[in-house]
Amino acid sequence: MELDWGTGTYERTAEQLLPTAEVLVEAAAVQPGERVLDLGCGTGNAALLAAARGASVVAVDPSERLLSVTREAADSQGLAVSTELGQAAAIPVPDASVDCLLSSFALIFAPDPGAAAAEVARVLDPRGRAAFSAWIPGGPVGTYVGAASAMVQEALGAPPQGPGFAWHDEDVVAALFAPVGLHASVLGTHEIAFTAGSPEAYLEAEWMSHPMAVAGIQVLERAGVLEQARERLRALLTELNEDPTAFRLTSRYVVLGLSR
Repeated sequence: MELDWGTGTYERTAEQLLPTAEVLVEAAAVQPGERVLDLGCGTGNAALLAAARGASVVAVDPSERLLSVTREAADSQGLAVSTELGQAAAIPVPDASVDCLLSSFALIFAPDPGAAAAEVARVLDPRGRAAFSAWIPGGPVGTYVGAASAMVQEALGAPPQGPGFAWHDEDVVAALFAPVGLHASVLGTHEIAFTAGSPEAYLEAEWMSHPMAVAGIQVLERAGVLEQARERLRALLTELNEDPTAFRLTSRYVVLGLSR
């Protein structure tokens, strides 16, 4: 099932993820005057932070709606951010035109990792670098997302999805980028907590806003299993909850760097 990240209200998720974008931009050491590309910009978290440091930023995303949100935010803050419709396998900028490429939990969704790696290498200046963030599998968030995905696959009559490409694994990423002349290294491992007033409040907010949840709900509803799935996920979130007085789930992530 191909996902349109412009559905739902990704703005809510992006606001939650702003601290991770701050970590990413800091790890990349974005400098004034640099040519920066934010790949899979979403609502522009990393792009806006880089522009605030004095960089000249191009924000790329496959969703025109999210690009419009990024443009509006940049305009309101007086920041130098231009936007381009595109994706990891076809980045719409010239060869060797980027000093620093950033990707906040976006490169990891590239359907063809090899094509994405080739494009990252193509657009980077010979002295350029890249930094991207990737979720570390496991933990309560991974358990919840995995359960929700399995329910959608079952409703579609499709086999369970495999683990996908290991974007969090330094060795795997190094092997992917080595043929295109880029060296991979871990810049840091971090965590972020997702909070709400209760498990029920978290579930409802996610289902009303997150693009993956909105798309999944449509599948579950057509299959006639929406309410059963909702109850199973509510029970799972209650079990996983790290805060008995409210709600909290913690997820770990890694920032990886790429250089010549």
